[in-house]
Amino acid sequence: MTVSVKIHELVDAMDDIRVVVGENNLDRAITISDLSRPALELTGYFSFYPQDRIQLLGKTELSFAKKMTSDERYIVMKRMCQAETPAFLISRNMEPPKELLKAAEEKGIPVLLSKRSTTRLSSNVTNFLEERLAERISQHGVLVDIYGMGVLIIGDSGIGKSETALELIQRGHRLVADDRVELYMMDERRIIGEPPEILRNLIEIRGIGVIDVVNLFGVGAIRLQKTVDLVINLEHWDRNKQYDRLGYNLDKMRIFNVDIPKLSIPVRVGRNLSIIIEIATMNIRAKEMGYDATKTFENNLNKLIEKNSQEN
Repeated sequence: MTVSVKIHELVDAMDDIRVVVGENNLDRAITISDLSRPALELTGYFSFYPQDRIQLLGKTELSFAKKMTSDERYIVMKRMCQAETPAFLISRNMEPPKELLKAAEEKGIPVLLSKRSTTRLSSNVTNFLEERLAERISQHGVLVDIYGMGVLIIGDSGIGKSETALELIQRGHRLVADDRVELYMMDERRIIGEPPEILRNLIEIRGIGVIDVVNLFGVGAIRLQKTVDLVINLEHWDRNKQYDRLGYNLDKMRIFNVDIPKLSIPVRVGRNLSIIIEIATMNIRAKEMGYDATKTFENNLNKLIEKNSQEN
């Protein structure tokens, strides 16, 4: 199924965009995040016209169109109004050519106007469309903002993910999503997580039920979305398994085409998971900033071995 965004969703999301013509055609679908700035098309060259994109007209395009005769403008604008064209978007509150308005009305294509500069408008619309049109997956788990890092907590059902998240919230951190996390790829390096709309601001605790985090802790206890920087896998303690005690082994979890650092933390009675996850997050951040406690331990150990060798 092709993901799409309706024109009315774009207009509703951006308060600087208004509809000039085509109020009754705002259900037209946008399927591509890239915008087209028709330059060669204004000269009559349509061999490679990207008609399935929003057509963005700025000062350059409109000043060139002004030099054409009315008949020439109408012919070109009519050719630009293809069945697949979602909409025309004009920047800087510049007056749309009447030939464009006529051709667009005939084909039922909305013409939109914005006060933004062409470059800023292009950036804002592209970012909005990239986010909305990105491929998404649903991950079972909890996403929490801990000291500015997005920590995705995963593990078997009933292992204590939501309870751990609740304790982290009490310690001043922020909930993004509980139970299901919607993930999408923002760019080549960033995975963004956000809650499904039906679960926004809510967290489920077995034995208590569903609680509203905003109602209990205030709006400062939640975030609407966050980049996933670390994955914490909670797993049941296995006495026969050898666990990493020095921090040498940092696994990766691939989400789309991005590798996210992953730590596995064994769960057993008496372990305070919220503090462990909090410290693990701080430790990962310290490593990213160049301080690695494991290397410090190695250096201390090597110095001790060298000292003992000299004494012997």
